[in-house]
Amino acid sequence: MTKIEKVGSFESKITVYVVVCWVLAACGGLMFGYDIGISGGVTAMDDSSSSSFRPFAASKMCSKLGRKPTIFVASAFFLCGSLLSAAAQRIWMIILARVLLGVGVGFGNEAVPLFLSEIAPVQHRGAVNILFQLFITIGILFANLVNYGASKIHPWGWRLSLGLASLPAAFLFVGSVVIIETPASLVERNQESQGLSTLKKIRGVEDVDAEFEQIKMACEAAREVKDPFKRLMKRSSMPPLIIGVMMQVFQQFTGINAIMFYAPVLFQTVGFKNDASLLSSVITGLVNVFSTLVSIYGVDRVGRRKLLLQACVQMFISQTAIGAILLVHLKGSNSLDEGLAGLVVVLVCLFVMSFAWSWGPLGWLIPSETFPLEIRTSGFACAVSSNMLFTFIIAQAFLSMMCHMRAFIFFFFAAWIVAMGLFVLFLLPETKNVPIDAMVERVWKQHPVWKRFMDDYDGKEGVKNVGMII
Repeated sequence: MTKIEKVGSFESKITVYVVVCWVLAACGGLMFGYDIGISGGVTAMDDSSSSSFRPFAASKMCSKLGRKPTIFVASAFFLCGSLLSAAAQRIWMIILARVLLGVGVGFGNEAVPLFLSEIAPVQHRGAVNILFQLFITIGILFANLVNYGASKIHPWGWRLSLGLASLPAAFLFVGSVVIIETPASLVERNQESQGLSTLKKIRGVEDVDAEFEQIKMACEAAREVKDPFKRLMKRSSMPPLIIGVMMQVFQQFTGINAIMFYAPVLFQTVGFKNDASLLSSVITGLVNVFSTLVSIYGVDRVGRRKLLLQACVQMFISQTAIGAILLVHLKGSNSLDEGLAGLVVVLVCLFVMSFAWSWGPLGWLIPSETFPLEIRTSGFACAVSSNMLFTFIIAQAFLSMMCHMRAFIFFFFAAWIVAMGLFVLFLLPETKNVPIDAMVERVWKQHPVWKRFMDDYDGKEGVKNVGMII
């Protein structure tokens, strides 16, 4: 399909089959995005509370059985939950459906980003992983369009909205059968020959010796760790754990879910009618989708840090400007004149745009690529659980905060954005073009702050040697 690319001693080319694997696995994002958007975020609030700790169970399954079976289980639970919620006749059926959906979301959000990061070639890892976030944005947009149409169908429009969640789940269900297991997962579970053949298949070349040797040595170190969650508490595990959790927490404290969950309320508050507010949600959804494409193009070219820092500036300006306009001009009637209302829409779109090429996708990418293999599934489970927990907290608190703080809520999120920018500037290392199993030697042991935590790291010395080839 393409010419052979070489990064250091690692060779690869993009084949039709591996692209199919990327797209089918990324349908996990489509499933999650539809769930977020289907009822203005109310669905996601319920799921977040029920799925906050599901990733820990998914972590165990990822380690013991592999990424592929975990994705299969995620799709099966979500498919059953969506069908049950659409057909529900009793309250207990709705509750059970929410639990099933929560399990599906928790397992999917754990397994899919890990799968994408492990199967991608190093030079395209960022772009491939961001397919997950791209499909989330497409799912949100699709849900907004469905809501707009289903709101005019009585009395069963709500059942249609909930039932259509089965479509992305069905795509992922089929995809989980078609996709291949990751080489790292196979070798970690003592299936070396299959791992080698899989690596050759996804790289599209025969000469994969250097990369396979790195995977083997990382797996040898991983097998020596009997309790990965206990290992997470070691001093040397703190750098990726802190970065992973804080990336997910900061992702929520940008204020993006507050805006996306309650976009109809927000636009109605500034003077738009009901239909116009739904259309405005579609507009922000389109901005979200197309801006994520910018991240896919730029993440492996300009790097993670530059995207995050640029976005912090743009998000801060947008949030403070929205807050200032509402503080000064919002009248007792809770409406703005047409010109100012239009300006607020533009500022919201600028905010969504910057989030979509930075903290949205990179909040998933960076935690999935920075943990060493021995704590990758457990560490990423902590990060995903943090995301779910803080999504739930923000969603539950936002309406009350907006009622009490009014325009000042935008200054609240702007202050968090300043903290995020400082965090990136001083604590977040660049991981562009670093092999996923060489992060300890190439990233954490070289960082001026985090290298002080690595004195008790006891990974195999061979991992260092292979990692330094690149």
